[in-house]
Amino acid sequence: MANNNTIQRRTQEAAAARTQEGKQPTIQQYIKQMAPAIKAALPAVMTPERFTRITLSALSTNPKLQSCTPPSFLGAMMTAAQLGVEPNTPLGQAYLIPYWSRKVGANECQFQLGYKGLIDLAYRSGDVSTIMAQVVYENDEFSYSFGLEPTLKHVPAMKDRGQAVYVYAMFKTKDGGYGYEVMSIDDVRNHAKKFSQSYGSGPWQTNFEEMAKKTVLKRVLKYAPLKSEFLRAVAQDEMVKNEVSADMYEVQGTYPEADYDVDPETGEAVPAEKEGEPEGEKLEEGDGQQKLGG
Repeated sequence: MANNNTIQRRTQEAAAARTQEGKQPTIQQYIKQMAPAIKAALPAVMTPERFTRITLSALSTNPKLQSCTPPSFLGAMMTAAQLGVEPNTPLGQAYLIPYWSRKVGANECQFQLGYKGLIDLAYRSGDVSTIMAQVVYENDEFSYSFGLEPTLKHVPAMKDRGQAVYVYAMFKTKDGGYGYEVMSIDDVRNHAKKFSQSYGSGPWQTNFEEMAKKTVLKRVLKYAPLKSEFLRAVAQDEMVKNEVSADMYEVQGTYPEADYDVDPETGEAVPAEKEGEPEGEKLEEGDGQQKLGG
């Protein structure tokens, strides 16, 4: 990969070309203009041709990505490429999510890790032999305890499992160490309302259980013997970035504004009013997104 000074120069040249043309390019045009910078920033395992194929596939999977600002879309794509995860595919590793930005007055593209991408990164990172997350339903046999002799037992019901009540995640290391975390569904929901800017729409509303698995996985993996590279990778989750770099970790990102309000009477999340969003361009919950298959 080329150094960041070269990439920055090529990025500035592309920006100057856009200014001279006097109009905002489409995402495809922007990627073509940025081709030299993209090639310089891609990891060795990712060719420009493969990057282009993945990009076109992501755009076809969710057409509303076309309405995102090109720099934020490319920033999300490059983050995925450098992490070695493919977005918006049946693999469920990562997702590109369009969010309306009142500050920018346009849709921006957010990078989100899927729970399967989180597991993949963890396996690559350390001496972990097993990582797993499961949903517990009310008719399952389930018990757990902490302390000096911790126990965790889950026997799924063969039928009529009922409503989801808990989510747990566990890891086991190659030398026999282990750890686990358990959260109730209410705990997961309250955590998401407090910490996730995108709780009001997208995967949290279209596939709550898979996002719940991701939440509890992130908690338990804090105690796993994983390398610092894994922690840096997880820190990219749910960010919007508007630059391209040979090291996307160095690019400062932002988190989307919360796209929901909380009803003071019920405590439930309700869609926020999106001031300035063009009529007919509002994002419906889950529109154009794939499920984060379990």
